[in-house]
Amino acid sequence: MAKKLYFGGLSYSTTDDSLQAAVAPFGTVVSAKVIMDRETGRSRGFGFVEMSTDDEAMAVISGLDGKEIDGRAVRVSEARPQENGGGGGRGGFGGGRGGDRGDRRNSW
Repeated sequence: MAKKLYFGGLSYSTTDDSLQAAVAPFGTVVSAKVIMDRETGRSRGFGFVEMSTDDEAMAVISGLDGKEIDGRAVRVSEARPQENGGGGGRGGFGGGRGGDRGDRRNSW
């Protein structure tokens, strides 16, 4: 079963491809994704890698945690499952009641 890993402290120059290349010597990489900021298009400094087996994932953790990738020491650990089903927080415009709206029927 595939195991997902969290990579923190990534360089802003790290790409999906360079992250995958750093992890590939430890086994079969199912996916490698650097999380990008939507507004700036720049890396947010963390990413996720999915390895094909638990043993390969443990090898990545022991082999790369605290080591340098693209000039930065990275933190590698098992990824925690997303809480609340992966929703993106509250967002949107709704919420408050706005100002005093009063009773529209008698506003003449």
